[in-house]
Amino acid sequence: MINSMTAYARSEKTETSITAMVEIRSYNSKNLDISLRTPHGYESLESRIKEMISQQLSRGRIEIQVRIKDESENAFSFEVDQSKAKAYYQVLSDLKNLLQMQEEIRLDMITASAGIIRPVETEKDLELHWPVIACSLSDALENLKKMREKEGAFLEKDLLERMDGIEQSIQEIEALSENLVLSYKQQLEERIAALTKGVIEIDAARISQEAAFLADRSDIAEEIVRSRSHVKQFREIMADPEPAGRKLNFLLQEFNREFNTMGAKAGKTEISHTIVNVKSELEKIREQVQNVE
Repeated sequence: MINSMTAYARSEKTETSITAMVEIRSYNSKNLDISLRTPHGYESLESRIKEMISQQLSRGRIEIQVRIKDESENAFSFEVDQSKAKAYYQVLSDLKNLLQMQEEIRLDMITASAGIIRPVETEKDLELHWPVIACSLSDALENLKKMREKEGAFLEKDLLERMDGIEQSIQEIEALSENLVLSYKQQLEERIAALTKGVIEIDAARISQEAAFLADRSDIAEEIVRSRSHVKQFREIMADPEPAGRKLNFLLQEFNREFNTMGAKAGKTEISHTIVNVKSELEKIREQVQNVE
């Protein structure tokens, strides 16, 4: 199955007074690489989050951010710095006496000083928060997979069209490689005639023997058969429900090996030109496959 590795998804879920927001971005990567950011106090849930991601995705650079909004009664707690409050009250009293003021020292005067009342971090009930986080994460992953599948469909169409072109090129190469013995015989006769200017007569049987030897060295039948097999396997991998990226990458290396061998053996200019075009197309396919999961 062809899935793109580039995608984006976001999900927000609320249960009672807990809201979990999950944002995921996915990019190209050879392996599954997860970069996770969670709020302070939720670090112990990171292993669960990564496990959920690894169960759904096999490749890609995954950047995920989790935000939590806790509006429960136990979410907020404060404490009074009693020593500071007493000292501040004493200072206000001294100032009142110094200025001979009758005004009462009110509570808001004391609390106006920073640090008199300060927030206290409460211990979070992560088991209570986990279900809503998991629900939001699951929804975001599902949306991400849908986007990867949609982008993958465009990639699949392009790859299949390019593979059709390569298959056509293989047929052309096969047709051009036929009757190599006759072709080499004609080339040898023309070269010998040019060199001897018809003065020396060369044994026709020897020319045929040399032409057969050259044709045998230039035989690319095995490479053509293997290349056709690779085309078939390429399509089968694309149709398989399993992630295809790594397998397609490996198969492209095999493709290049076969066409490099053909290029080294080819005795015809037309075959060489066709192989150059095929290798250019394989490079374009390789670039596309880099984005396949």
